[in-house]
Amino acid sequence: MESLRANSSKRWVVYAAAFLAVVLWASSFPGTRYVLQYYSPVSIMLMRFSAATFTMVVIGLVRRIKLPKLKDLPLFAASGLSGVFLYSYFFNTGSVTVEAGVSSFIIAASPVFTLALSRILLKEVMKPVCWVGMGISIIGLAFVTLTQTAEFSFNAGLLLMVLASVFSGAYSFIVRVLTKTYTALEVTTYTMICGTIGMVAFLPDVIREVPQSNLTVNLIVVFLGVFPAGIAYLAWGYALSKAEKTAHVTVFSYLIPFVSTLIGFFWLRETLTVWALAGGMVIIAGMMLTNYKTKS
Repeated sequence: MESLRANSSKRWVVYAAAFLAVVLWASSFPGTRYVLQYYSPVSIMLMRFSAATFTMVVIGLVRRIKLPKLKDLPLFAASGLSGVFLYSYFFNTGSVTVEAGVSSFIIAASPVFTLALSRILLKEVMKPVCWVGMGISIIGLAFVTLTQTAEFSFNAGLLLMVLASVFSGAYSFIVRVLTKTYTALEVTTYTMICGTIGMVAFLPDVIREVPQSNLTVNLIVVFLGVFPAGIAYLAWGYALSKAEKTAHVTVFSYLIPFVSTLIGFFWLRETLTVWALAGGMVIIAGMMLTNYKTKS
């Protein structure tokens, strides 16, 4: 009985960490759309992840994290390339022409790519009830997105968002692998460092565009770096490292458009329809089914 209670408590901590990451990531969609009025996509990348990297390095030094082994450096480089550099580049560039609601829908589909890699490379087996739960969540995800989007016309930004979703899925898979050897803090810190190093080439753009901005915009960029990047990545890495199955965590990504819609309603006074609320409930029902466990 005590063992069951301990396992249940551990699962709820994992779910809380995944949900925190989702809430923070959801806030990045309206935030990014706003700061794009003042900065180019590449400048936002460098400024945002410089703040995130600085935050994680300070935390890492305080906690005295261990250095990565030489043989694992390629994995950390792949993690930084996929989850920080390429994801941010395609996401920021795509956000110029794609509405926040549509972009959040595409990014939220990243678990499909993560689960495909986990199934093929890690040989993770999911019970049929998990697949059913994910299918239900996808239906709810479509409800939320379609009711919040006036039109869904194709443009080049959509392709960029799909690429961002692919690299986001690849990142979650690499983190799942790395956290078998390293802590979530170590993985997040070295991922941020590797990803940000590749952005240094965009420093001239930042220097040129800073005078066109203002304090409020710069504070929003710092917020996007410290919280939706640094803290959210750390929480997501922790959840992936502790979850029994990858799907138990990645399914939370389907909540991103719903949470983004709620943030827009309370913060920006955007419209929140009954159908969007209903879609959110369907997503949650699917998540519960995906994470359902029978007592042994």
